[in-house]
Amino acid sequence: MSELKALIRQGEHQQLDFKFRIDDAKKIARTLSAFANTEGGRLLIGVKDNGKITGVDPNEEIHMMISAAEMYCKPPLKIESRVWQEDMKLVLDIWVDKSDEIILAKNEEGEWRAYVRAEDHTLLANKILIGVWRRQQHPVERPQHFGEEEITLLQQFSATDGITLSKLYRSTSLKKKDVDRLLILFICWDLVFMKMTESETTYFLKSV
Repeated sequence: MSELKALIRQGEHQQLDFKFRIDDAKKIARTLSAFANTEGGRLLIGVKDNGKITGVDPNEEIHMMISAAEMYCKPPLKIESRVWQEDMKLVLDIWVDKSDEIILAKNEEGEWRAYVRAEDHTLLANKILIGVWRRQQHPVERPQHFGEEEITLLQQFSATDGITLSKLYRSTSLKKKDVDRLLILFICWDLVFMKMTESETTYFLKSV
């Protein structure tokens, strides 16, 4: 089995995405942003979602990819590339490393937004995740003893197996900005983790 086919057999996942071709540089910039903001990743262009190799003209596709990385990502992203040949068909392989800073992508409205990769989906990063990224740049040490606010919020997690941000707002008398602030700290302190899907984001208390 060729190296390319072995790669395709993995299927799409958090660090691998298939594209039949690139029609929209802005749209693909979101995927690049998501890879860079998560764990890095690679795009195989000229491969259908089902893994079938269709092939592309690498010269045309690389132009779109460079536009996506340099014009529609902020700060501009550096991408690496190579071309695979399989059964007389060419596949463009693009990969991007995890970034040390938040990478934004421009959407259809001209707004700059951060994206994240969750399994095989590219999702818009919510305010809590962005807050976590920023807080990680300026860590706050976990206190030895929690105050009343911290305990109040933590108690909401012990009563359920996963809770959304909207339910956290409703289940406590804390102000929304304080819930946001504490939730970000809990994630940074490795007390809570988030699970993002296309439909919702849920927060869970970590087992100790």
